[in-house]
Amino acid sequence: MDDVLSQPLSVVAIYAAINALIMLMLGMLVVRARVKTRTEIGDGNDPSMIGPMRAHANNTETVPMAIVLLFILYALGEGALMLHVVGLLLTVGRLLHAFGLSRNIGTSIGRFGGMLLTWLAYIVAIADVLWMAFAYMPAN
Repeated sequence: MDDVLSQPLSVVAIYAAINALIMLMLGMLVVRARVKTRTEIGDGNDPSMIGPMRAHANNTETVPMAIVLLFILYALGEGALMLHVVGLLLTVGRLLHAFGLSRNIGTSIGRFGGMLLTWLAYIVAIADVLWMAFAYMPAN
């Protein structure tokens, strides 16, 4: 297992799979809420639909680009440690956000902390992609 966690492509694959699982679970929670509220589409003007729908939508809005950034970092030759930093920030952030929003659609520590960690993952990944892109440009 130690070897898998030190291989950059495996690290990207692990975080992509975990975040896909989170997205699947959030989608299942939306379906569960739809069955419970008998809402076929949209929120049906039922406030209990808002939390599950927004948790899934926010995850869908933020995770794909973060996984793209992880893959770009891998392609640029970034090591496993930095990929773990970005992947852990993203994954813990997404879990905190989902739990926070599932408990309360208003402001919550989980929701705030989750977005903060997600944004931090983005900032670290974006800065590293730019650094790697410019620092390792081949000389002409």
